[in-house]
Amino acid sequence: MDASDRRILLDVSRLIWRSWRGSPATGVDRVCRAYVQRFHAQSLAVVQRSGRHWVLNSKYSELLFELFTSGLSNFRSRFLRLSASAFSTARQRPPRDRMLYLNIGHTGLDEPSLPKWIARNRLRAVYLVHDLIPLLHPEYCRPGEEAKHRLRMANVLKSAHGLIGNSQATIDDLAFFAAANGLPMPPAVAAWIAGSQIPSVRAKTFDKPHFITVGTIEGRKNHSLLLHIWKRLVRQYGLDAPLLVIIGQRGWEASHALAMLDRAVDLKDHVLELGDCGDVELASLIAGARALLMPSFAEGFGMPVAEALQLGTPVIATDLPVYREFAGGIPTYLDAIDGAGWMSAILDFTGDSLERKRQLQAMQGYKVPDWKSHFDRVLEWLAAINGGLDGR
Repeated sequence: MDASDRRILLDVSRLIWRSWRGSPATGVDRVCRAYVQRFHAQSLAVVQRSGRHWVLNSKYSELLFELFTSGLSNFRSRFLRLSASAFSTARQRPPRDRMLYLNIGHTGLDEPSLPKWIARNRLRAVYLVHDLIPLLHPEYCRPGEEAKHRLRMANVLKSAHGLIGNSQATIDDLAFFAAANGLPMPPAVAAWIAGSQIPSVRAKTFDKPHFITVGTIEGRKNHSLLLHIWKRLVRQYGLDAPLLVIIGQRGWEASHALAMLDRAVDLKDHVLELGDCGDVELASLIAGARALLMPSFAEGFGMPVAEALQLGTPVIATDLPVYREFAGGIPTYLDAIDGAGWMSAILDFTGDSLERKRQLQAMQGYKVPDWKSHFDRVLEWLAAINGGLDGR
């Protein structure tokens, strides 16, 4: 396919630097890859670095996309071989005006050069916004992240032709930010994101009931609450206390939780921490759990909740708008700081309580968000706001 037939500029900068570092895939990374899989045949690849932008030609765009869709083994060597020719033939300007520019990973949004490049080339910029957590809950983020994210969102609102939110909750947060700061709110659509395809698995069980929590170990995920509860359970029930399985890489602003994991000797035989977990193993652990525990103070989406419901596993979660949006009234909702309530619910779900039975009945037929529905909604919306991908 010639460059003239490719109507989309797809920014893959995040995927390059994440793959180069060998970082475990985050939820945002998975969304970026889904967009590559869906739109690669219609797209030219855009790469940003140090305020500059390169548009690869059709041949090298497709070769770069293949690096992300065919597996990331030996990414550095494969990328270096490709980049020597790809960037020597790349151009700073898109082949024509009014192309659709998709930025899915928040990459470069705080760079003043990005909105200038968009305006100079008369591009129709569409961004996928994942969350406003650094603005709403800066206490759970790295120092400096609030100011950086404020600039990201301001640039997005000033330069966007349209916005995709991973949920209506995210769109509502962004609209509130726009109004509070006197910024325009472009046309927006809420399109639920999806996770990896859930494999058919055999439920993993241990010699005692287990509960599971999934997500990076960071302050906003509230692992400390669960660890304190488990200390109480061990003190009261000893060897009969259930097992807590923690799935997630170690992150930031979670020094107390990490100290408990490393040094609380009474938790040693009652908490299992798995920093890296494949899709099959994760699904089997969720399927065998008495419940998924999600006591987060804030979430951008919370895909483990949807995946647990599809696997037939009950969910105990903080009462967040985004969970209500895609999981409805199925989960058991609690306040994130209600330690007594969480402990009571965990004990309740260790057995076959009425509330656990209610969830098992309520989740029958639950349909997990999927990528086909996401892209159908996005494409319909693009057609409505300006003639779809071609802008006609």
